[in-house]
Amino acid sequence: MPSQSPKKVAQRTSAKKRPTKKPVREKSPQGKPTSPTFAAAEKAGAPTAAADERPVSPATGRPQKSETEPAAAMPPTESAAPLPEPRRSIAFIGSECWPFVKTGGLGDVMYALPKALIKQNCDVKVILPKYGCIPQEHKDRMVYRGSFDMDLCSDGRRFYVGIMEYVWDGVVYDFLDNEEFFSWGDPYTNLVDDIPKFCYFGKAALAALLYMDWIPDVIHCHDWQASLVPIYLCTLFAGTRLAGAKSILTIHNLRFQGKYNIPTLKYWTGLPDSAFTMGALQERWTEANMLKGGIAYADMVTTVSGTYAGEIQTPEYGEGLDEHLRFHSYKLRGIVNGIDCGVWDPARDERIDAPYDASSVIERKKENKRALQEELGLEQDDDKMVIGLISRLTSQKGLDLVNAIVPQLVDGNTQLVFLGTGERQYEDSFHYYEGAYRGTICSSIMYDETRSHRVYAGSDALLVPSRFEPCGLTQLIAMHYGTIPIVRETGGLKDTVEPYNRFSNRGNGFTFDRYDAGLLLDTINRAKTLYFTNRWRWDEMVRRDMAKDVSWESSAAQYRALYLELTQ
Repeated sequence: MPSQSPKKVAQRTSAKKRPTKKPVREKSPQGKPTSPTFAAAEKAGAPTAAADERPVSPATGRPQKSETEPAAAMPPTESAAPLPEPRRSIAFIGSECWPFVKTGGLGDVMYALPKALIKQNCDVKVILPKYGCIPQEHKDRMVYRGSFDMDLCSDGRRFYVGIMEYVWDGVVYDFLDNEEFFSWGDPYTNLVDDIPKFCYFGKAALAALLYMDWIPDVIHCHDWQASLVPIYLCTLFAGTRLAGAKSILTIHNLRFQGKYNIPTLKYWTGLPDSAFTMGALQERWTEANMLKGGIAYADMVTTVSGTYAGEIQTPEYGEGLDEHLRFHSYKLRGIVNGIDCGVWDPARDERIDAPYDASSVIERKKENKRALQEELGLEQDDDKMVIGLISRLTSQKGLDLVNAIVPQLVDGNTQLVFLGTGERQYEDSFHYYEGAYRGTICSSIMYDETRSHRVYAGSDALLVPSRFEPCGLTQLIAMHYGTIPIVRETGGLKDTVEPYNRFSNRGNGFTFDRYDAGLLLDTINRAKTLYFTNRWRWDEMVRRDMAKDVSWESSAAQYRALYLELTQ
């Protein structure tokens, strides 16, 4: 990318007017920090709760009864299991989180993992940008906690940092407010604008922790958008109380790294020259790579499956960072993701026509299939096999393999349902197939949360033929809904889907190894053979998949163990 003048870039993101602070019922914290930012921030005390607000229950999100209120008689209950000790405080820093803003799996993880960690006796705070696209219903529940000015650029420019707080399900979400960077319609736009935005975000997140007087044991950063945090922590924040915190950087998708020219990164970060070496931020002499630098400075690096942790150390999957990752392999771990079984629960899913559990899945799934067929204009037939695909329509997801074999899948006994948006070539090809095979193929070129629930519940099998897949949540949701996954053996897909063995009648899906359209077709045909000729074994696998633990509980315990390893 051609180098741009730092000052010219700065002019595009600079605003003459600060955002107006939202009026709230509580008194704002006293003492706005002045230069030097961090010293002032450290002197600032934590904001106090509003006088007219009662404490919020972590379990329900509702106000707790005061001690003076009469308590209703409750039947005796079994005492809850004791939480594991010792307790640790964790600051999550990332660029998106459902339900505020979500573009992919990162948003799901940023929501579900903190909730699961609370059950592991962790005190969790999540720090996010306050994007303009966050739904107004969530903005209305945010409470102003304070603001300060922060030095950012190498020339000493100062920027406003506002803190808006939102407490939900026991998790504290702190949104960093700056209209100059976050008032845009989408969280990600282009590197010219995103690089300054996330340089600001990483530094502002640390400065906000100091301002709120909340010093965590571990600072857990996610993807390249937060990858400067470990670097800031070891350099510009080395003399603050945050210096004792350990840092973890989680790589959700190595393909996205935050690369730009060195002069621009030097200007926006204000980092010392020592950070711009080949062992850290510098790459190919003229470029800086934010993710590369974060890997070098973080105390621990994790990724979202054990297989992917090994794959990214190879030239095939390393996206140019394989040598760097091999050098830092001693601190690289793989922990597979889970799903939020409260959001994804077929027994209580209000979005599907016939909720079900493992005992009723066989009959109820037929009802959901018929409803899905009717909704999508497909021929209504219980005996047809419905194969779904829910995905971003990109080359990573193996869609060129799917395109190559669609005509061979349409055999009079099979229906295909495609749901997602993305690259134009795949959107157009799926539209073509829908027109060519009307009543047999439906292509929903959209992102629709409700329809995705209905496709999971109404499909017999789900395709995930990815070229690479760090973890994947689609196959986990599919199994939880009794929908058999058909996946390529890569990354988290390999770690979570055991291939079906017809001799032992074991396994929970169908898999193929090499990235080849013929192998995908053969795997789908194996699944169809079992479905049409040995239905009782297919139904056994459906129930086995629904019994599989795909929750965050096990993974959260592994993260907690990692936090303890770093802080003991």
